[in-house]
Amino acid sequence: MKKIHPEFAYQSRELGIQIEDTMGDPPDRKNYAKVIKSLIDEFARGSGIDDVNLLSFALADHLKFDDPAGLLAQSDHYDQGDATAVIGMVSCSDEMADRALKTVGQVNPELARRAIITAFLYKHPKRWSDEDHSLESLQKSESGDDEDEDQLVQGHDIEHLFDSNGGENV
Repeated sequence: MKKIHPEFAYQSRELGIQIEDTMGDPPDRKNYAKVIKSLIDEFARGSGIDDVNLLSFALADHLKFDDPAGLLAQSDHYDQGDATAVIGMVSCSDEMADRALKTVGQVNPELARRAIITAFLYKHPKRWSDEDHSLESLQKSESGDDEDEDQLVQGHDIEHLFDSNGGENV
């Protein structure tokens, strides 16, 4: 598994939540399709929406990832990368989505790069891993092997626990 930039991991998880929320419970595919179409139309017109998640949300179902290894390699850095190369690693199955991607790619190539990588990571979660920064993980790493050091057994030498100068400090 490949480690990716934490911001890409975050954006990918957020994209999943956004898709689930838009689909609703029970899933409403008509509403979902309307939202996607509306977003694609906005991006195709060059509306200037500067949001990674909205662009990846709009394009995720229409992107064909032609170079998965290249996209995964580009996920190392969030703030810098080769936008032209990343845009060249995908194609679109929908004419309007292709127009939206090309428009954003010309106006804001970094936004297009980030959105493509985010959509790729969302669609391929088994290809990457993220460092676990959850509270449980942090607590485990803090406690680690220290638990054994705090417990004493009968006959254990405890002299090291006391001041070596003894009563002389008084």
